[in-house]
Amino acid sequence: MRAWSWLDSFSNANWRFGLHAGLIALAAALVATLLDPLLGNGISRLSLGGFNFDSLNLGKTLVTFGRLWLVASVFAFVAVKSVGAIEWITNAAARLHPGAVAGEFNPSRRTFFQYAAVLAGGFPFLAATYGFAAERLRYTIERVDVPVANLPPELDGLRIAQLSDIHIGDYMPPHEIARAVDMANDLQPDISFVTGDFVSSVGDPLDVCITELSRLRAPLGVWGCNGNHEIYAGVEEDAERLFREKGMRLLRAQSAVVEHNGARFNLLGVDYQRDHMTSGEDAGPQSMLREIEPLVRRDMANILLSHNPNSFRRAAELGIELSLAGHTHGGQVKVEIVDHNVSPARLMTPFVAGLYHLPMNGHGGTATGSSGLQKAALYVNRGLGTIGFPVRLGVPPEITLLTLRRA
Repeated sequence: MRAWSWLDSFSNANWRFGLHAGLIALAAALVATLLDPLLGNGISRLSLGGFNFDSLNLGKTLVTFGRLWLVASVFAFVAVKSVGAIEWITNAAARLHPGAVAGEFNPSRRTFFQYAAVLAGGFPFLAATYGFAAERLRYTIERVDVPVANLPPELDGLRIAQLSDIHIGDYMPPHEIARAVDMANDLQPDISFVTGDFVSSVGDPLDVCITELSRLRAPLGVWGCNGNHEIYAGVEEDAERLFREKGMRLLRAQSAVVEHNGARFNLLGVDYQRDHMTSGEDAGPQSMLREIEPLVRRDMANILLSHNPNSFRRAAELGIELSLAGHTHGGQVKVEIVDHNVSPARLMTPFVAGLYHLPMNGHGGTATGSSGLQKAALYVNRGLGTIGFPVRLGVPPEITLLTLRRA
């Protein structure tokens, strides 16, 4: 709006018209980057007059710049206006001071707030650039001991590698997936899990993603479940088929008994469980996991692969000892304010990232804790890829090594 007003000062009508048109085109391009996923990533595969700009990565560059600009400029605008509000309050307080002179202007105060506004407005752009160029690719290994109720002694120390939310595409090329797979294999897990979102949208190379994941190595095999983006892209069956062809198994409302050191556990997996998107009489947490209720075992520990962490409450009610999820990306951006973490993911779930516990109502057995109930556990993986904006800040991508312990 300020640029539009500034261009009005041009005396040459042709220049004024051309620059206004350019400003409109820029605004339209920025808005189009938000709509790009809904258009089948058409902008990132831009072509004109038979020439494919994708060969020059022009479309991808435009989308990347637009998304970074949009998210950074929103925060920059808020930051600059916040500095302005503080300046206004400071000036008002100064005018109310008993010794204040009417109309007195303090140039040093004005200069201070001008520099503060520049710093506050520039920081989001620096942060977005860092989050895109560096932290988005800074894979971290999280080693977590997980206490599991009803775990037999023979399974104490079982090592699980978990990957999640790959989102292969422009911002997650195959060689980055291969790097994560190599890091997971170096952990020497007993079993490996991939908890959904192999793609982001229609047209993403699902087969390439699963081919890279098939390089995971674990004595007890590689298992997975579908995420919500497999539903959006309509590739749930394709993912299951490709898993099978590559010697892995994708569980879709199915279970399998896995044996290790002479003891067994029941492994379950489901497609993405809808919660807030479900409507009708069956809406709500009680509608989740219905398809696997008959598959929960009472004679051994259960481990559930469910992309949506919001299925955890229902899993605990059913007596499922351990759930593994992803979906949240940890919010992709996390800010710590006075010992409190602020993350966009908290708008959709209380289970943002890491290890959680709830009372487990579906099992008998030895009581633990003051509630007299055993505890069900959930681990939420922060994922590898990104969605929406190719930025991570304070939430690096994660490869998890979970070690099961007797509760």
